[in-house]
Amino acid sequence: MSSQPPQPPHLHKKPTSFPDVIFTAFSLFVIFSSSNPTTSLLRKFTPLVSFPLNPRRFLRIPTMSNPSSSNLRNPVHHFPNPQSLSDWLRPRMPSDSFAAWGVKPGTKNVSNLWLELSEGETLLADSTPPVRTVEVMVVKVIGKDNKVLVESHQELSDGAVRHRCRPLSEKMKPGETVEDAVFRAVKEELGSVLGGSFGELRENGIVKIFPNSYSKKVEERVSASYPGLPACYVLHTVEAAVDGLPEEEFCTEETDEYGDSSERMVADGAVSCKKHYWKWVDADSL
Repeated sequence: MSSQPPQPPHLHKKPTSFPDVIFTAFSLFVIFSSSNPTTSLLRKFTPLVSFPLNPRRFLRIPTMSNPSSSNLRNPVHHFPNPQSLSDWLRPRMPSDSFAAWGVKPGTKNVSNLWLELSEGETLLADSTPPVRTVEVMVVKVIGKDNKVLVESHQELSDGAVRHRCRPLSEKMKPGETVEDAVFRAVKEELGSVLGGSFGELRENGIVKIFPNSYSKKVEERVSASYPGLPACYVLHTVEAAVDGLPEEEFCTEETDEYGDSSERMVADGAVSCKKHYWKWVDADSL
């Protein structure tokens, strides 16, 4: 009895195992996903990082690097001196409002705005009237019995008193992270009662930012410091505890608000804050 001749090796069919089926299906999925234009677009436009649960990771994100306000059309980048800024503003502003700058108690003058622009703390849109955009760090300092520290008023260099009734707030610097802005704001406005350097505030745990307390919102209103000038405030807010603060009302001194400015002569002509007055209030009152 003759036997069947052996088949060539390439004709033998190896039974397909279940793991092989899974591997094949996964490979086809990867190939299809990488070549699918819809998937590629989703990868391009979908954020890779959602809102983080670790606040310290979030606080290292530079919030000033990409302003997103719709009011920043045609921003004005540079004026050589305060006079050139004044000449540019005058025809774009209501004359009575502009004349009140630095004259009406509690207001600032053109030198203040020029310093803000030159240091990158403010963006000014080329519009009529111009729109001033500022990124602000708001620190809600939480104390005993969950009371919140607010600045009741300020004493200015021209002798005027400016009423505030708001938590500790400071304009952010270009490229500054939220975390850095918090420590700088505390040092600049509360440092005269806390003592220590900027680094010591961070390293010694004097300032503690509460986890998951960060929020961001945009407010648009006419500036109180510059009457008649519309303003867009991008508010970055956190809650924090600060060790070593008095439990009663207290006052802090700001030795030189523009001490870091390279424009000493212009800074001398600006209205600066000399004293901050603080009190603790119930959170509901805010």
